[in-house]
Amino acid sequence: MNILVLGSGGREHTFAYKLAQSPQCDRLFVAPGNAGTAQIATNVEIAVTDFEAIKSLVLKEGIEMVVVGPEDPLVQGIYDYFKADQQLENVAVIGPSKEGAELEGSKERAKEFMMAHGIPTAAYQSFTASTLAEGQSFLETLQPPYVLKADGLAAGKGVLIIDNLEEAKEELAKMLEGKFGDASATVVIEEFLDGIELSVFVLTDGNGYKVLPTAKDYKRIGEGDVGLNTGGMGAISPVPFADDAFMKKIEEQVVKPTVEGLSKENIIYKGFVFIGLIKVGDEPKVIEYNVRMGDPETEVVLPRIKSDLVQLFKAVDAGTIDQEILDVDPRSATTVMLVSGGYPEAYEKGKVITGIDTIEDSLVLHAGTKEKDGKVVTNGGRVMAVTSFDDDFRKAIKKSYQNIAKLGFDRMYYRKDIGFDL
Repeated sequence: MNILVLGSGGREHTFAYKLAQSPQCDRLFVAPGNAGTAQIATNVEIAVTDFEAIKSLVLKEGIEMVVVGPEDPLVQGIYDYFKADQQLENVAVIGPSKEGAELEGSKERAKEFMMAHGIPTAAYQSFTASTLAEGQSFLETLQPPYVLKADGLAAGKGVLIIDNLEEAKEELAKMLEGKFGDASATVVIEEFLDGIELSVFVLTDGNGYKVLPTAKDYKRIGEGDVGLNTGGMGAISPVPFADDAFMKKIEEQVVKPTVEGLSKENIIYKGFVFIGLIKVGDEPKVIEYNVRMGDPETEVVLPRIKSDLVQLFKAVDAGTIDQEILDVDPRSATTVMLVSGGYPEAYEKGKVITGIDTIEDSLVLHAGTKEKDGKVVTNGGRVMAVTSFDDDFRKAIKKSYQNIAKLGFDRMYYRKDIGFDL
C-alpha cells in the first residue's frame, strides 16, 4: 500500500524507517519530512494542518494509510475530516478522533477522564482569569513545589514546577493573562508527585490494545536535569525499574481502565496513547496523556519493535489489534539528541552537518535537518538523534556517544549524562 507520514521530526523519520522495512509498504511519502526521510521516502512540502493539501496528495498518489506524527492535526480533527469525506473515508488514519485527541488537547479534560474511570493521578483543580483569587487560595492549601499546567497545547512548555508560593501565585496570574496564549486561558493546578518518571505507550483500536516498550526521556537542557525544558534531549528503552510486577500494576490500574474508558464513552480511537507516569513508592500515577508517540521516545521504542509496523497499523484500522503478536527486541535502545547552540531559546539554522556517512552500528535519525546544495544542514532546535542497541543500556549509550564524536556542526550541543539516574 501507499502510505503517508505526517510530520518532520525524529519521530517521523523513525516511523518512515520502520514502515519502509515492511513488504506491505509500496510507496512512502512524508509531509513535510526532513533530510533523513528524503533518503527513504518522497518528501512533500505540505504543512501537517493543511487538510485540503493533504487530501489532494492522498487522492493524487492513491495513498491508503495516513500515519499522523504530531498532535496538532489530531487535536484539529484530521481523523474526523477524513471520515466525513466520501473520497477519503476508506483511507486508514492512524490517530484518534478529535474527541479522543482532547485527552492531550485539554489537561482539564484528561484529568476529568482519569477521575471518571478510576485512574490514579494527582489531586487537582482548574482555574480561569475570573477565578484567579480562588486559584491563589488553592495554592496556599498545597505543599511545595507547586505544579501549574496550561490547559491547552503549549509545545511541551506549558508546565511550570515552582518551589516558592509567592512566585507560584505570580506565575498563575501571568499564565491566566496569556503567558502561553490561548493555551493558558485555563490553568490546572495539581499536587506535586515525588518519584521517578517513565513513559508507557499503547497502540489501540479503541477496544483491544498492545502495550509497547517503555521509555524514559530527559527533558531538561542541562546535565543533571537542570535548566529549561526542551522537547527532549535523549531517551532509554526499556526502563530498568519497570519490572514485570510494576508493569502488571500499570496494565491493570492504568492501561485497561483507559482503553475501557474510551470504549464506554464511545470515543473513536485508532492510534497511540502515550501515558506519562510517575512511580511513587511502588505505585503508578498518571501525570498526563498524549495522543501520539513521544519524541525522542519513538527513536528508542519503534526500533525495538520487530513486528511488521504496517501490519500492526492495518489491524488498528480493522479493529483487530488483539489478534496480532507484538515481537520486541529484548536489547536496550538508547538515543541522544544533538541540538543547535542556544536551543531551546534562540538558535541559528543552516549549519552544515558533517560525519553522517561515518556512523557505524548506530541509527542516525534526523529531526531538524534539510538538504541544501547537496549537503545536510540544520533546520531546527533538535537536529538529530543517535540511537544504539546493546544488552545493557550503559553499553548502548556508550555506542551512541562514540558515534556522536564523529558528527559535527557549528555550536552542536548534547547532554553527556543520558541515563545518569538509572
